[in-house]
Amino acid sequence: MPKAATRQKTVAKTTKTSINGTGPKAEAAKGLDLVDVDLAQAEYLERRKSQITAIKKLDKKLLREMLYQMVLGRRFEEKCAEVYRMGMIGGFCHLYIGQEAIGVGSMMALKPTDMVITSYRDHVQAMIKGMTPESVMAELYGKEGGCVKGKGGSMHMFSKEHEFYGGHGIVGGQIGVGTGMAYAAKYKGTDQVVLNFFGEAAVNQGLFHESLNMAQLWKLPCIYICENNQYGMGTSQKRAMSSRSIAKKAEAFEMANEFVDGMDVMAVRDATIRAIERARKDGSPTLLEIRAYRYMGHSMSDPGNYRTRDEIKKYQERDPIVLFKDSLKEAKVFGDKDFDKIEEEAMTAVAAAVKFAEESPFPDPSELMTDVYA
Repeated sequence: MPKAATRQKTVAKTTKTSINGTGPKAEAAKGLDLVDVDLAQAEYLERRKSQITAIKKLDKKLLREMLYQMVLGRRFEEKCAEVYRMGMIGGFCHLYIGQEAIGVGSMMALKPTDMVITSYRDHVQAMIKGMTPESVMAELYGKEGGCVKGKGGSMHMFSKEHEFYGGHGIVGGQIGVGTGMAYAAKYKGTDQVVLNFFGEAAVNQGLFHESLNMAQLWKLPCIYICENNQYGMGTSQKRAMSSRSIAKKAEAFEMANEFVDGMDVMAVRDATIRAIERARKDGSPTLLEIRAYRYMGHSMSDPGNYRTRDEIKKYQERDPIVLFKDSLKEAKVFGDKDFDKIEEEAMTAVAAAVKFAEESPFPDPSELMTDVYA
């Protein structure tokens, strides 16, 4: 049985929502540091138990797609790291490895017409929203077959067709844009909700606080999802924030909020569904702090020397994909042969994406000034 890493002690409490992923065991954890093996093991078992309960309520086809998207995202990002080192991808490249449960758990609770906006760590989210692995990989290669014709690269995936609006390189810049998208949805009466993703370091930007204030004041259907991977570039959250609970910051605006275990795809899904229901009912926004752990550095240029291998290893032992597989197996939904088949399909899709990207031509020089606005 894998051993687990735990979450922080402080959680936000509100009269509007329940808090996901807490309990006496979790409350005993001190700060953001890893705790003893017995406590970690107890929390892992608690997660397994709650996952199995949630799994039994879902359709088998949906559960398979959730697992497939998580595995596809992991294998895709591993391949990105490989071809980046070979010089096939240029510029910055931020990988999602370790955070797959956040994207899958939240985005697969949406309707196809709902909108998503995110930061520069966007490859996997783009695919979950419906963009093909080929179009994402080709964009990484800077090729014509990419989702924005090779002009955006790693940080700027975009698809109007799939209601996926980037991929933004400015830290926290998308928070205001996503708030505006929610305002537009309310103004036009489209019944759309917006998932607005950002990292924990973006919370220190003034735009975060301004946006939450407006969203709560105007009742905008925006779900703010802080993907707290515990490091803002090379700086640990506990060294950068006086208050370690990001969810609690929403209380300053009387906004619904939850702290969620981001290594548990079912917990993420359940919390997102609650937020979506609030948004569709009366436009109420929500702040979700979803705690996960990125296994790689901030970007491919980051060697990650600011943390130990033991720290990374302990989180990997509580890997979101392994946890989900174990729960599915214990619930007798899928077995090893099913997992092997999903793995094979994901690897085939990634191989096809790389082949497409390699064979796609670079944009014609005549495209240099198209789609440019001043």
